[in-house]
Amino acid sequence: MATTYNNLYLDARRWLRQAGIEGAQLEARELVCCAAGKSREQFYRDMTLYASAQVEEKLSGLVERRLAGEPVAYIIGEWEFYGLSLEVSPDVLIPRMDTEVLAERAILLARAAGEGARVLDLCAGSGCVGLAVAANVPECRVVLADVSEPALKLCKGNIRRCDLNARVTCVHADAMEEPPAALWDFDVIVCNPPYIPSGDIAALDASVRDYEPRSALDGGADGLDFYRAIAQRWGKALRLGGSLVFEVGIGQSQDVERILTMNGFEQVQSTQDTQGFWRVVEGISNR
Repeated sequence: MATTYNNLYLDARRWLRQAGIEGAQLEARELVCCAAGKSREQFYRDMTLYASAQVEEKLSGLVERRLAGEPVAYIIGEWEFYGLSLEVSPDVLIPRMDTEVLAERAILLARAAGEGARVLDLCAGSGCVGLAVAANVPECRVVLADVSEPALKLCKGNIRRCDLNARVTCVHADAMEEPPAALWDFDVIVCNPPYIPSGDIAALDASVRDYEPRSALDGGADGLDFYRAIAQRWGKALRLGGSLVFEVGIGQSQDVERILTMNGFEQVQSTQDTQGFWRVVEGISNR
């Protein structure tokens, strides 16, 4: 018997909720849209219409993948971050709401730097943070840098997708090494590095541990390897008075504040996320 898009959505939501998936409502909508090839606006418009058997069958397969643990963002191949719809794949971390705090700080600093501000998104992944800055600070220029070639390929696609080719470029760079000669004189370096302690990865939720790239999660024995390397080596890529801005894991803010201070950064401060966790740590270059 034929069923409406609304009933397909309600069924998918029920299955996801029964599996204990927190974002069941949002995820069910995204899966129905993907199965039907519809935008959200088209889905809401067509909720009372009947779906074809092919759409119903495709949705069933997508829900099965989600119930097996695969993140919905990888299933549908895109995710929203700071108002931008970005392509994602298992080559990069899925953009998260927590990281919007990092983007917000970088946007404010880029605006404060004025016309022609230069921003580097280091460990860019999908490019979500740098693209959010570029989209919200029209007078700035942004460089997306990552050590992963598949990630850089995704970044390039997302630059085109967001129509930001004129002001955003990509470069290959290893955050653990000295910055390439071409990367210098930035007003802001923003970075969401790998920060999970190696020993904690096995205990992560299966949707993260089994699907997201370990290279983007593993921050070494204490989770702080990237903070140490970047604070020590990448300050030279900043202008005098430029800012280095990190996302940090829960409970890491004091350690990262200490690392920045030990490496000569001044006015070191932290910012909380919407849940009250200290999520962003930043400092100003004095060299």
